[in-house]
Amino acid sequence: MPRQYAIYDVFSADRLAGNPLAVVFEAEGLSDKAMQSIASEFNLSETVFVLPADNPAHGARLRIFTPGRELPFAGHPTVGAAVALAERKSGDGVNLDLMNVLEEGVGPVRTVARLQSDAASFAEFDLPRLSSRIHVEIEKEPVAAALGVDPHEIGFENHHISLWNAGLPYVMVPVHDLSVAARTRCDGSRWERLAPMADGLLAAAFVYCRGGVSHEAHFHTRMFAPLDGIPEDPATGSAVAAFSGAVHFHDELLDGHHALLIEQGVEMGRPSKIHLHLELDGGKIVQGRIGGHAVKVAEGSLLVD
Repeated sequence: MPRQYAIYDVFSADRLAGNPLAVVFEAEGLSDKAMQSIASEFNLSETVFVLPADNPAHGARLRIFTPGRELPFAGHPTVGAAVALAERKSGDGVNLDLMNVLEEGVGPVRTVARLQSDAASFAEFDLPRLSSRIHVEIEKEPVAAALGVDPHEIGFENHHISLWNAGLPYVMVPVHDLSVAARTRCDGSRWERLAPMADGLLAAAFVYCRGGVSHEAHFHTRMFAPLDGIPEDPATGSAVAAFSGAVHFHDELLDGHHALLIEQGVEMGRPSKIHLHLELDGGKIVQGRIGGHAVKVAEGSLLVD
């Protein structure tokens, strides 16, 4: 039986930018092996499979695969799936906000999709887990060697290398400026030797600096996960979820609302904009949301049983 799929560019309002995502609808009956093979066939950073929800009050259950493994949570599949399901339900040319709860490995994720007749759709989701710091010692020299920069180019102000997890673990690597970020490369074999493990997963590298190519951006970022078959990712919502903890910790954010724009994918020619909203009370993050645009670029039938 043919299964319908669509390709969305996520965290961008423009096609052929942002992070491409394959959404496979009505995926019931596919085995774990088949889903992994299909994700490898698409060869995108992530493919999401839409299944009936376990809880009838929820909209759908999602399974998310990279070319190499299944993930319990990821940001751009959550945003892309929220938009894809809303558009599939409501059609084109409407102005409508739709709330949905999507079940993922990390737990239920509340999403809101905003459909606009004259603009790209937008979706955001509540962080299913708030970012937490994992206290490990990570030496600057091996990280610099793995990323192809000098040790003295790592760190700015009081930002230093740290490990954070909001569903997936990331080593946060602050660098001096845009020029250092642009020169960064990730040696997979070196990274494998130094990367710490959390929740049974090796942490990926998230490189960041202040500012951005876009004057609107608060931070410029790059994400490398070579061990997952992702040499570099154009936009990574799960990394930004983890990054929220690092920003709060290092910048000592005050209580109240904070809206941050994170740019990624610039060096890949796929610029992405990730919206991060944080609510702080009593010196702690009490709520976080991540959002972005998503636009459909292709659709078709998957001829796989």
